[in-house]
Amino acid sequence: MISVQDLSPAELAALLHFHADAGVSWLLEEEPVDRFAEFAAMKAARQAGRPAAAPSPAPSAASQVANAVDRRPTAPALAAPPSASARAPAIPDEQAIDQARFAAESARSLPELKAALEAFNGCNLKNSARSTLFASGNPDSGIMVIGPMPGADDDREGAVFAGRSGLLLDRMLGAIGLARDDILLTNVIPWRPPGNRAPSIPEVDICRPFIERQIALAEPKTLLLLGNFTARFFFGGNETIHALRGHWRDIGVGSGSVPAIATLHPQDLLTAPINKRLAWQDLLAFRRRIDADA
Repeated sequence: MISVQDLSPAELAALLHFHADAGVSWLLEEEPVDRFAEFAAMKAARQAGRPAAAPSPAPSAASQVANAVDRRPTAPALAAPPSASARAPAIPDEQAIDQARFAAESARSLPELKAALEAFNGCNLKNSARSTLFASGNPDSGIMVIGPMPGADDDREGAVFAGRSGLLLDRMLGAIGLARDDILLTNVIPWRPPGNRAPSIPEVDICRPFIERQIALAEPKTLLLLGNFTARFFFGGNETIHALRGHWRDIGVGSGSVPAIATLHPQDLLTAPINKRLAWQDLLAFRRRIDADA
């Protein structure tokens, strides 16, 4: 077993980032702690009327890395990421939603909206994410593709639709004569949830004003929605992507509406390649609508 004392600061930082990407919020102690014995002692103390000793706090991953580096006198200091307590305090959900709505509606252009999103600290997802991901590509194309939320590759590289899913999306778009630089790509949620978990309802409500404002400012003529989460977000209901895909629906944006069609997310197709034929049907319908609106 490798001890943290045997690793260099760079190796320790890489290990810490690996655990963070996996959704680990703290590591085990180097020395074993018998929590059952602690609980038994606390119970016995309460029964005897004595004040119970507080259990030993579990050190955070960041503090373990910092302590490990301190024990290496010849190694350079490693800057540990801020702990949760050092980050921005949590804001009540309703207040955060109001702040998000105000920040989004105050933006008069996509660059202003990007700056507002990067300055916004009302969503706890931002505390655990490396990157704030905003729309990329050509906002004047009239074509917008929206995914659910960043994955590990997106968060690491600071780009929407990175990694294997992004490569497959590039091939999907290329098959109908589109390239990512020629359209606008974005996500409903701008921050990767820890461990790729589903965002909570309050987190979704906080992020909603920003994606709706993105659409309003970009003024696309057609929308392609990728995946189950994105389709439910815009269409409502609890149906699966297989029931929601392939049908054109109008999405209300500001004072107008935009036609949108949903299809499977590239990650769904990597998991179940047999569904590529369904996605191809949706892409062809998307291409026909683009040509009709040209």
